[in-house]
Amino acid sequence: MSDPIYVALDMTDAAEAASLAKRLHGHVGGIKLGLEFFVANGPGGIRAVSDAGLPVFLDLKLHDIPNTVAGAMASAVALNPAIVTIHAGGGAAMMRAASEAARKAKHPPLVIAVTVLTSLDDRDLDAVGQRSPALEQAVRLALLAKESGLDGVVCSPHEVAAIRARCGADFKLVVPGIRPASAALGDQKRVMTPAQAVAAGADHLVIGRPITQAQDPVLAAQAIAAELRAG
Repeated sequence: MSDPIYVALDMTDAAEAASLAKRLHGHVGGIKLGLEFFVANGPGGIRAVSDAGLPVFLDLKLHDIPNTVAGAMASAVALNPAIVTIHAGGGAAMMRAASEAARKAKHPPLVIAVTVLTSLDDRDLDAVGQRSPALEQAVRLALLAKESGLDGVVCSPHEVAAIRARCGADFKLVVPGIRPASAALGDQKRVMTPAQAVAAGADHLVIGRPITQAQDPVLAAQAIAAELRAG
């Protein structure tokens, strides 16, 4: 597979993000920019990072009524992202509206639904009234996303094998909660190493702090790539 790593640039400084993206060009598969970055910098910030030449994963996790999400998606695809996220919890009509809006773009991105956030565990799901365990909820939402015409889902690495088995080989699985064996867990509760996640069936790995907070982000990215090659 081509380089599966999307580096999460969880920062608000557009110049810093663009500089890091340029340094990582050729060492990772793409850059993930989330809501924090987008609120701070808007479309101009996205374009500045895109100029580094790496594919951009625009992780906005859109979640609203179908018409509003369709309008937001139409604006998002104008930035030419490779991936855009929405929340599967918004329901089938919302997901269909997002997919239809994205497909009108000249270069449609992958529209990927978030299933269960990797910061949540079974107890957290119970507390907000969602059905647990997290694995069953993630599979349920992944099947709904596929039925609604989406390209894939974001899921915990521990849910990859089950979703792959239920949703098939062509359904894209984008996986955060990836930590090299020596890295701290941070605020993630359901994690796995890069090699384990790819072996389970992940298509794209979202890795942030183990690369961005390393003393040398390029060396950190190269080390993870070597780990993946070694299996």
